[in-house]
Amino acid sequence: MVKLDVFSETWPIEGGFTISRGSRTESRVVVVRVSENGVSGQGECVPYPRYGESIEGVIEAIEAAKPAIEKSSTRPALTMTMKPGAARNAVDAALWDLEAKTSGRPAHEIAGLPAPHPLTTCFTLSLGTPESMQAKAAEAAARPLLKVKLGGEGDLERVRAVRAGAPTSRIVVDANEAWTAEMLKAYPPVLAGLGVEMIEQPLPAGQDSWDASLSRPVPLCADESCHGIDTLPALKGRYDLINVKLDKTGGLTAALELITAAEQQGFKVMVGCMLGTSLGMAPAFLAGQRAAYVDLDGPLLLSRDRVPGIRFEGSLMYPPPRELWG
Repeated sequence: MVKLDVFSETWPIEGGFTISRGSRTESRVVVVRVSENGVSGQGECVPYPRYGESIEGVIEAIEAAKPAIEKSSTRPALTMTMKPGAARNAVDAALWDLEAKTSGRPAHEIAGLPAPHPLTTCFTLSLGTPESMQAKAAEAAARPLLKVKLGGEGDLERVRAVRAGAPTSRIVVDANEAWTAEMLKAYPPVLAGLGVEMIEQPLPAGQDSWDASLSRPVPLCADESCHGIDTLPALKGRYDLINVKLDKTGGLTAALELITAAEQQGFKVMVGCMLGTSLGMAPAFLAGQRAAYVDLDGPLLLSRDRVPGIRFEGSLMYPPPRELWG
């Protein structure tokens, strides 16, 4: 019989982190550990207030599901026990890890995926003044792919400043729902001229029903508007990509299903993350093997990471060590 433990941890963010919805200086995560016959698997999630989640609420949800999980500790059973979201992600990841460790088979093999290869991740520049963002871009100019957090008014000046600071880096931008319909018409042609490759979640979720014939000189990616397979039909013809995050889908199991469905419906895929440690990135790394864009830089934004953690060489991230996960 499996034994489940759940607890929270706090990890400091290097220099703080700001998006359109606010700033923070630390990342609070929930960790689940499942043990059986002296072997343990672990998983991590980051509760997200935008989706009505909190540390306390996620722990409560996991504790409520604990008897059922300990009785029937399979990932398929988990989808019947818990709803999608951060709580299920932590448990799902822990069950993947436990299965890998007890079977002696790596998680990618269990998932039917080829052996993972290193991935280039975005490196995120948080929202600030054009001057501060240009300075941060200059510091990160050697990184091949930058993700720029935007906030609405003044965004064109911010991107111009980032481009000046990092003239050779590829750039994607994330508005985090901060734009208006007028900005969605006016900004993309300018951003295209600045070499921006993709715009993530320009409008608030629920306001995606703009004219599908609207010109998209820069591809659009749905994040807050895309959670599971059931959300894809409303995005068809309006978005070109979806951002798959395990804390939204409720784990790697559902994320892989969502990626398959998205590909079948003509979407490209970005695999992203909340701001967590290497333990949270590890299962997402497998999903990232199938993505056009990877945004798993959480550990790079922290003051410290788990030991052992995922190895990064600049923005190139390597498969997680087996001691960490999978």
